[in-house]
Amino acid sequence: MAIALRGCTRNHGDALVGSSVLRSQEEGGSMKTVRCAIYTRKSSDEGLEQSFNSLDAQREACAAYILSQASEGWTAMPEVYDDGGLSGGTLERPALKRLLAEVEAGRIDIIVVYKVDRLTRSLFDFAKLVETFDAAGTSFVSVTQSFNTTTSMGRLTLNMLLSFAQFEREVTAERIRDKIAASKARGMWMGGTPPLGYAPHDRSLVVVEEHAMLIRHIFTRYLALGCVRRLMEELARKGITVPERVTVGGKPLGGGTFTRGQLYHILKNVTYAGKIGHKDKVYAGLHPAIIDTTTFDAVQTMLADHRQGQRSRAVTAESSLLAGRIVDGNNAPLVATHANKNKVRHRYYVSRALQSGASATGLRIPAREIEGLVIAKLQELLRQPIELAALAELDVRVHQITEFHTRCEALAASKGTERYRAMLDTVRQVQIGDAAITLTCDAAAFANLLALPRRDKGMATFEVGCAARLTRSGRALRLVRDGGRTAQAAPDKSLIRLLVQARRWWGILRAGAISTTELAVREGVTRSYVCRVIRLAFLAPAVTEAILAGRQRAGVTVASLTAEGGIAADWRTQIATLLPT
Repeated sequence: MAIALRGCTRNHGDALVGSSVLRSQEEGGSMKTVRCAIYTRKSSDEGLEQSFNSLDAQREACAAYILSQASEGWTAMPEVYDDGGLSGGTLERPALKRLLAEVEAGRIDIIVVYKVDRLTRSLFDFAKLVETFDAAGTSFVSVTQSFNTTTSMGRLTLNMLLSFAQFEREVTAERIRDKIAASKARGMWMGGTPPLGYAPHDRSLVVVEEHAMLIRHIFTRYLALGCVRRLMEELARKGITVPERVTVGGKPLGGGTFTRGQLYHILKNVTYAGKIGHKDKVYAGLHPAIIDTTTFDAVQTMLADHRQGQRSRAVTAESSLLAGRIVDGNNAPLVATHANKNKVRHRYYVSRALQSGASATGLRIPAREIEGLVIAKLQELLRQPIELAALAELDVRVHQITEFHTRCEALAASKGTERYRAMLDTVRQVQIGDAAITLTCDAAAFANLLALPRRDKGMATFEVGCAARLTRSGRALRLVRDGGRTAQAAPDKSLIRLLVQARRWWGILRAGAISTTELAVREGVTRSYVCRVIRLAFLAPAVTEAILAGRQRAGVTVASLTAEGGIAADWRTQIATLLPT
């Protein structure tokens, strides 16, 4: 009798019931077509090129079993679900994903496999599959393993079988890792893409002299320049690009200019010194060296000195809180970078292609602006605890509501980098769109932050949107929210100096000792400019307070305030045009 799993509930023990004969008839007794999908898998790709391989043999056996159940209405679906060369220790398999999508759409009644371990070798993954099958009312059948899963002994046998399958996979992986470690200790090259300058040969490497000359040039110029960035710029200026190569599998490599990351990888690669690295150990290699030991050690010393200097500066520098989690509208990552101007550190998140020089277009977002906006959005969410509980599917009991509100308000009011970092740990991704910022939040992280359980079968993530766009305000790029509010209140020193100047000039003119024309001559400006600046001494108090606090509308600059007809005399109009709505 074959294994049959259908209509599973959360209790796996009670979930495994009879064969799919129960599905073959409707309540009225008429024959119903049972849609069967065949799934096959092989861990390695060895032999898959043959005209009749292991996947074909599995499929043929499954098809024969389905044919034997034709009297029960079983019909094999024409779609092929084959995963060749993929481990059963993961669910990240293309054919399996397509199969699960069909299951969730309700288009499959029974999944037929040759053995249970073809479906999965992991007990944890098996539990997830059971939950998916349960939701869709789908069964699965193994055609070569005969025990009855309607009994407790049969269910125990199935769990033992899966345990041994998982054990076999883990032991095999350990043997492979041990073999690789032992081979590298003997200086052997254990496969993969060889470094630029080498080509694989048996279990070692041979030098490709054309590329090796470029590697020697890179090491020599780095010692002369002492800076990877300068080396990258020099190579680009001279038109030296990454040589084009093809991997053993036929995948093209190279082309384009060298990036800083590529150069760092080359300069730190012990393979060029005739050695083989494995984790934190280095062994003498069987291959010839391209770089002599003296030169390689000198480069490592220089790199270490520069890293030490960068590390000491990084300790005091402000960290980029969203590094590794921020992407553009196409899901391309933005990298954290900074620029120093007048001894002031300005941080940004920049498109990778823009930073590397591969493209002239991309995003360059002020870090404090986007971090402030994300933190403000999280604080807004925490101040709406009922909405947060619904989004994160938190299990809040009636007697916990008051404490839950208090906890959310305390988190929303908290300040400081460490507090903000804890809050931002709930965010998996920040996506910058044309007119909106989308936060993908981790529901379980929110539950941990608020020390509350979640409801069963809740979604892993939820999204929160925030209308905002990137715009230019004077010389600076700003993130602007709805109503013209900037993402982060930051006083503009040039605007504050302008207001101070307006009050000072008005005080001089009010004393009556000098005229407007004489004041303009003394200050070296035009009379018209003096008049336009003095108007700012009579701004609405709310506007003045907002400028001092950095809360004016985005786009309010020195140029806009001092332009002809730049501001109205009416305070209500000033508030409407100069402050966010």
